[in-house]
Amino acid sequence: VQLQAFGGGLVQPGGSLRLSCAASGFTLDDYVTGWFRQAPGKEREGVSCMRSSDGSTYYADSVKGRFTISRDNAKNTLYLQMNSLKPEDTAVYYCAALLGAGLTIDPYEYDYWGQGTQVTVSS
Repeated sequence: VQLQAFGGGLVQPGGSLRLSCAASGFTLDDYVTGWFRQAPGKEREGVSCMRSSDGSTYYADSVKGRFTISRDNAKNTLYLQMNSLKPEDTAVYYCAALLGAGLTIDPYEYDYWGQGTQVTVSS
């Protein structure tokens, strides 16, 4: 069971990035999947999550209207489209999967984690 996140990088304020999270060894569609981030000196926080059974999604207030979570079941890959990026979005971003029905952004509920990808928003 493995999750591999990639797509991070350096982007100017107002720019966009798309993060990808490829799963192997299990089917993402069976899981609640989410994105989290951790900035230096701060706790890991939930950014967004989705539940495949009904398409429900959740976004943290800080990213609502700017970020979009999606999944390609054929590719077994989770995405996070990030637009209108701000310097405060700078962090290491992680993808995670939870085997269960509850749509939650509590990182302690998640079973599997990717290794993280750095996103830096700076001019």
